[in-house]
Amino acid sequence: MKSDKSMQEPLKFSSEAPQSSPEVLSAPEEGGAASNTSLSKEQITSHGAIRYQQIHKSHLQKKFKCLIEGIPQQGDTRLLHEIYTDLYITQGGRGEVNDEHEVRQIERASWREAAQEKPIKCSDIFKPVSDEDKPFRTVLTKGVAGIGKTVSVQKFILDWAEGTANLDVHFIFPLPFRELNLMKERKLSLVGLFQHFFPEIKDPRVFSSSEHRDMFIFDGLDEFRLPLDFRSNPTCCDVTAPASVDVLLTNLIKGDLLPSALIWITTRPAAANQIPPKCVNQVTEIRGFNDPQKDEYFKKRISDWNLASKTITHLKSSRGLYIMCHIPVFCWISATVVEKTSKESDNVEMPRTLSQMYTHFLVIQTSIKHVKYTERKETDEDVIFKLGKMAFHQLEKAATLHDLHKTAVDQALQCENGHLDLFVRFLLGLSLESNQNLLKDLLPQNRNQLYTCSSEQTVQHVKQKIRDQSSSDRRINLFYCLNELNHHAVVEEKSSSDTLHVHMLLPGEWATKTFEFKMSEEQLAEFDLQKYMKTPEEDQTELLSPDEVLQKLLPAVTTSTSAKLSICDLTDKSCSYLASALKTSHSSNLRVLQLGGNKLLDSGVELLCSALCHQNCKLEKLVLHSCNLTNKSCSYLASALKTSHSSNVRVLDLRDNNLLDSGAG
Repeated sequence: MKSDKSMQEPLKFSSEAPQSSPEVLSAPEEGGAASNTSLSKEQITSHGAIRYQQIHKSHLQKKFKCLIEGIPQQGDTRLLHEIYTDLYITQGGRGEVNDEHEVRQIERASWREAAQEKPIKCSDIFKPVSDEDKPFRTVLTKGVAGIGKTVSVQKFILDWAEGTANLDVHFIFPLPFRELNLMKERKLSLVGLFQHFFPEIKDPRVFSSSEHRDMFIFDGLDEFRLPLDFRSNPTCCDVTAPASVDVLLTNLIKGDLLPSALIWITTRPAAANQIPPKCVNQVTEIRGFNDPQKDEYFKKRISDWNLASKTITHLKSSRGLYIMCHIPVFCWISATVVEKTSKESDNVEMPRTLSQMYTHFLVIQTSIKHVKYTERKETDEDVIFKLGKMAFHQLEKAATLHDLHKTAVDQALQCENGHLDLFVRFLLGLSLESNQNLLKDLLPQNRNQLYTCSSEQTVQHVKQKIRDQSSSDRRINLFYCLNELNHHAVVEEKSSSDTLHVHMLLPGEWATKTFEFKMSEEQLAEFDLQKYMKTPEEDQTELLSPDEVLQKLLPAVTTSTSAKLSICDLTDKSCSYLASALKTSHSSNLRVLQLGGNKLLDSGVELLCSALCHQNCKLEKLVLHSCNLTNKSCSYLASALKTSHSSNVRVLDLRDNNLLDSGAG
């Protein structure tokens, strides 16, 4: 770059507000000068900086005021201030690398005690912790994919541009690493690089003056494809000297170029070690949403308040989904699926597992693709098979699908960093017929159904692996595998001394626990849930609902010949647990099931009916009096008992329900 007289004189900000007419604050003509010739040289340079700051702020406001979710023409563009929800951000070490799979990091982070760490506001990340500390020059912010790094940058910039935060900063220049990749083959000066991205600022002194405070934001270090060689790259101290982009960046970060400038870098954890610790003054970590922030997001994102409330309630009922809502992008996916399914039908069942949620989302995105790319001739089948060719071929090669599941589970357990955990969950989830039915319209007609098999063998294999594991992380992922298989029972093992050990994932904790129950002959004959509604203090880390207590004790229920569960404040959720246990337990001795006096509703009876005709169910007597049932329950029961030759039910108690004559018919 040729030397310019304007580069020899810094562009200054005046310490006093300018006393001038509005014309002085307007943008200067290209190549022109300030129109008020009566001002001194210092005032002219001050007013020039202010004019460019106003132009720049206006440009950034237009660029960052909206948050685009999906395709803009479908109404997914929202004002950032309307939808933005604060994120949980903490100070996070020295930028070291964590080689665990990000899903494992997310799940563990979601259970961390907030009291152990001091959260900080995104707008305060450059502020010193105490009055004795020096202001930070370089901040590195870590966060897993989809956790909100880019949106945090957008909010930070917009607040500054609108004059509500960080007013001591005179210019903010965002330079995403993804866009810097496009400059790979070019050599240019630092000033030339900035003018390439911000052509509205004509005066190069804005980028290089030491008289005011500039901030440079580099978003997405993990997407940068140039080498950041801090050791070997040549030193560069001249903002007008041409060099490669990676050389300019290393010198800017080290402070050889513009030492007074503030630097903010965001990255996924795996790429954090590209910046030497000595070059970083502060490390922060974006943890995503805590539980109140999850609720706040859905209330802002879903315009229908009732639907937002139902969505929150539903997600809280599914541990795996609610944990994933720790990630803002997953909240967006969930909201998109819920809104779409609610418009199609009031009876659409909301997804309860990760594989179900993403399968629904895939179907939605495919329909959006038709709107956006109508001119393309590529079919859905082409796209799916290009993305998942190897996976589909592997499924086709499998002769008993169970062998594939077994191998995948075993290999995931051998992977120390958890990189196969999520893969196994999806593989098992996609074996369910309910998920395959969602995908059948996207697959060619001759392959519209993947191989299916009874999940019982896989369930038993996963349960045995849970019993064998000493690592809490591995146990936890195996419990989520059971959830993807629509199997919600806890895992039990019975010792020779008639002691029942029950393994389960505790609600609200990133930990598993083993409960021990002494099984006397009396207990084996009849199990009474009322005796366990208040469990010993040492077994409780939080108050469990009656449904959760029953879930914990299901092995004792199925081991007994008679289960007395009446008047225990159970809901249809317990029916789901019971149905799963009755269908999957080969050794069930249960003959009498008493559920009277609980609010099971018709939905609960429908779930129970799915087990009554199963070959593993040995129930002979079912008591459902006073359960708030209607004639719908009669229809479910009649259908299950009529069409099944294997049902053992001989006594059915439906007293004190609102069945009407139509139900009796």
